Amino acid sequence: MWFIFAVLSAVFAALTSILAKIGIDGVNSNLATAIRTVVVVIMAWGMVFLTHAQGGLTQISKRSWLFLILSGIATGASWLCYYKALQMGDASKVVPIDKLSVVLTLILAFVFLHEEFTVKSFVGCVLIGVGTLVMVL
Repeated sequence: MWFIFAVLSAVFAALTSILAKIGIDGVNSNLATAIRTVVVVIMAWGMVFLTHAQGGLTQISKRSWLFLILSGIATGASWLCYYKALQMGDASKVVPIDKLSVVLTLILAFVFLHEEFTVKSFVGCVLIGVGTLVMVL
């Protein structure tokens, strides 16, 4: 089931890029990010209430709060940079560079989460990196 959600995530991420590039025309990138964020917040809290998950708020540990807040800050910084880059550059060049996050995530997962970094992972990272360079040159 995780694979289906991962594929849907990729589809929606692709739509996000195209729709954002069209929608950001003539709009300040920070304002566009704020509008997008409000929509995401409404959707996320809607799902919390729809699935009756709001009761779990009191059970979240301080450690989890800290890392969720740090993750939110990283997400916000990523979105602000992404929208500015998308406003200034071609989507076909900005998006591949943004997707280098896959390579960085694999490396960080190996270093901090002690996840396995196999030959297959290494080859995949190299191919993504080379593919990104080919697309943006």
